[in-house]
Amino acid sequence: MKRNFTNNSSIPNGRKFRKQLQLLQKLSWGLCLLLGSWLIIVAINLVVASAKPVDAFFVIGGSIRREIYIAQIAKQYPQIPILISQGSKDPCIWLIFQREAADSQNVWLEKCANSTFENFYYGMPILQRWGVHKVKLITSPTHLPRAQWMSQILFGAHGIWVEVDVVQEIGVPGNHESWLKTALDVIRSLFWAVLSQFIHPQCSNLNQLTDVDMQAWQSRGFKCERQGNLGV
Repeated sequence: MKRNFTNNSSIPNGRKFRKQLQLLQKLSWGLCLLLGSWLIIVAINLVVASAKPVDAFFVIGGSIRREIYIAQIAKQYPQIPILISQGSKDPCIWLIFQREAADSQNVWLEKCANSTFENFYYGMPILQRWGVHKVKLITSPTHLPRAQWMSQILFGAHGIWVEVDVVQEIGVPGNHESWLKTALDVIRSLFWAVLSQFIHPQCSNLNQLTDVDMQAWQSRGFKCERQGNLGV
């Protein structure tokens, strides 16, 4: 009798387990369907965006030559907004645009990022607010392919098509990309591509280049990268 009782009590437990397993399978299929639908929508948006003209420049800080390059580009396309993420010191960028006689009305300086991942972490919501569909990424050979892959993952997840402009560096570059660092950042970007659909970080230190107070900077002193040839 005791053995029969044990066998009979296991039947409800088995049914409960099968129901839980079926529920889990349905949830898994639902998530797969949701993810698949999202990927299809993203792919369609990217195809549409790829045919549009570039409507923003995104400059990753790390070399003053990138800022010299974008100032020269700004003379050709003064109507296209420029976002420089954690670039050179504000007065150095201001002097570059003055020297190049480039319009600085559409130039914005983001000073929250402290890594390449954070360049995109803070930059993406700004580009979204601007309604950007196609962005040109300005970087250097030593920043590839990590910056390109991260931008394509993170911007692409929001339907923003990415083109890359590579600015050649002079002398011996100070940074060398490791494959381990690249792999870790790509994996992190894949996770954030999903989470960023719901979380929109805001940079509290975003300023227009025209608002740079040169008098205040000159009074306290500053230095720029030697490659900028700015004399400070």
